[in-house]
Amino acid sequence: MKKRRVIVLMHDDLVPPDSIEGLSDHDISDWRTEFDVCSTLKDLGHEITQLGVGDDVSDIRRAVEEVRPHVVFNMLVEFHGAASYDQHVVSYLELLRTNYTGCNPRGLTLARDKALSKEILTYHHVRVPRFQVFEPKAAVRPQRRLAFPLFVKSVSEEASLGISAASVVRSQDELVERVEYIHREVGTAAIAEEFIDGRELYVGVLGNKRLTVLPPRELEIDGLAKGEPLVATRQVKWDIAYQRSAGVRTSQAVLDEEVAESVARLAKRAYRSLRLSGYARMDFRLDASGRPFVLEANPNADLTYGEDFAESAEAAGISYEELVQRLVNLGIAYRADWKQYRPAGV
Repeated sequence: MKKRRVIVLMHDDLVPPDSIEGLSDHDISDWRTEFDVCSTLKDLGHEITQLGVGDDVSDIRRAVEEVRPHVVFNMLVEFHGAASYDQHVVSYLELLRTNYTGCNPRGLTLARDKALSKEILTYHHVRVPRFQVFEPKAAVRPQRRLAFPLFVKSVSEEASLGISAASVVRSQDELVERVEYIHREVGTAAIAEEFIDGRELYVGVLGNKRLTVLPPRELEIDGLAKGEPLVATRQVKWDIAYQRSAGVRTSQAVLDEEVAESVARLAKRAYRSLRLSGYARMDFRLDASGRPFVLEANPNADLTYGEDFAESAEAAGISYEELVQRLVNLGIAYRADWKQYRPAGV
């Protein structure tokens, strides 16, 4: 294995220390992912530079010029406080003719727009819930083809922002109220999609052209009241105390062979249809008959050791060290436009 110069690009308030000795889980929770990746890269023998950035891309340019990295390990999920700017940072890395890990700019753009991504997936015969977008200040008139219950969320935000049990609406009045909530509190257009009341699966995919689908993980909540819908709210995803009290857990999904093959096939097709690269987590729902629906694609999924993506890789026989190294290799191998069209001698 070649030893590489790696810039680990992260938010300036999430730069981890060299050691976590003496620190509690609470102390390290904010920057645990960054520490896991950086320490693993060091253990693999790579020469790493931790670069925390805020709102100045010139910091990235200076670091690239000074370090001349073989690859930038991209851990940014937003820039200048805007989640939708993450693709611009990757575009900037391409302008600098620098290799990077994770998804390319086009894939990030397509996956972020939940309506556009569903339109693309539908064109490519990937099953998604029927949906409709409601722009701010426009009348909330659902199309006849939409059937209640519906699930209402932001068309572009991630990390379950704006999602709660109230996101599942069963009437026109509830739809209007929830759409207006998204407009007012989240500040984006709202998307309402038919609610698939069934099992929720998370499927990891690795690769650029040649893809590896990781074993699915399943979300389960022991503390759901009878008739309460399964919803991955912000509490479910991020509130550790709530997770413990409600019995929230994810584990390797047990699926019939036919369903497992269908999920893996759709995960690959969705990944390619949205022009993704590097790695991503594909979110699925299974309806009562076991039919899989793709809910959304999440490029640059959480890489924390012991969390879903890493656990899926482990179940596939890929250790955490091997996973991190694969991402480095995929970043170096990705054929960005600057590689295909660079002048001779560059």
